[in-house]
Amino acid sequence: MPQKLLRACAAPAALAVVGAIVAVAPAAHPSAAHAAGTPSEPAAGDVAIARRRLNVVAGRRALVAGRVVGAATGRNVALQRRSRGRWHTIDRDRTAAGGGFAFRFRPQAPGSASVRVRSGPARERVGRLNVYRHAQVSWYGPGLYGGHLGCGGTLTPGTVGVANKTLPCGTKVTLRHHGRTVRVPVVDRGPYSGGREFDLTAATKDRLGFSGVGSIPVTR
Repeated sequence: MPQKLLRACAAPAALAVVGAIVAVAPAAHPSAAHAAGTPSEPAAGDVAIARRRLNVVAGRRALVAGRVVGAATGRNVALQRRSRGRWHTIDRDRTAAGGGFAFRFRPQAPGSASVRVRSGPARERVGRLNVYRHAQVSWYGPGLYGGHLGCGGTLTPGTVGVANKTLPCGTKVTLRHHGRTVRVPVVDRGPYSGGREFDLTAATKDRLGFSGVGSIPVTR
């Protein structure tokens, strides 16, 4: 058979195969977008957070505000903090018109904990409330790498943590500097000079964008 005729016969066959493949391609399941993590619109009764101010110095005002979708005026809303494996209510409000609520409170003691808003069966995580005090800190590392840490292990350029004289090993401490926040464990003992409370490892110092010696906010 001539080559031109062979090509003419093959073309329709190829198109038919392609058409068959297209015809049997499965349609996207309605839940595919949800499974992929696409955010959905809040339903009636859900808690939607609009504003939050969760990094504050002790005694300064923190804020959590939002709305309970579709709620009438006067619905109870609670702000809760997680401590020792349980949720404890730290503030209460009632919804205004449109379901709006706002918690404005002044935590007095330094610390760090997860917070959530609860309204009826609805619970919405807000984030981590970090309440700070100021402490003198420094940093260490070069010239000491390979040495033993007071809480076990070896100091390396990548070690993340802080040294403190009295906090139990493994205690988490949140530190903040120029808008950066890090949460790291106590891994070593010290510092033993200069009246400082914490020594940051070099890796922690770099994450925080801190250098030298100075006063920064800490949660412990």
